[in-house]
Amino acid sequence: MVPVIAQELGSNDVLMFAWMNRDALAKTVALGEAVYWSRSRKKLWHKGEESGHVQKVHEIRLDCDEDVVLLKVTQAGDIACHTGRHSCFFQKYESDSKSWEAVEPVLKEPDEIYK
Repeated sequence: MVPVIAQELGSNDVLMFAWMNRDALAKTVALGEAVYWSRSRKKLWHKGEESGHVQKVHEIRLDCDEDVVLLKVTQAGDIACHTGRHSCFFQKYESDSKSWEAVEPVLKEPDEIYK
């Protein structure tokens, strides 16, 4: 298993973090779309298979230690997160209030995405 960061081509926004095994990486290369390993479901997960929000892979990179994968992707529908947001990293720690606050809008309600 290797950790994977999906980064939007062009904007360089970090969209999400996930995991891949060898099969997921091989399928990603073969399809040209992101395929991850779902640890909760214990199976391969083709990103966007239910929502239509697939990630077209333009580049696959490794970090200097060769233990983290970076996917440079185009995000279909501009929504990467299952919460209906552009990025899964939509919460920001606000030191004044000492709390986490959502700083990105919901682009589409999840119940409209997953019917």
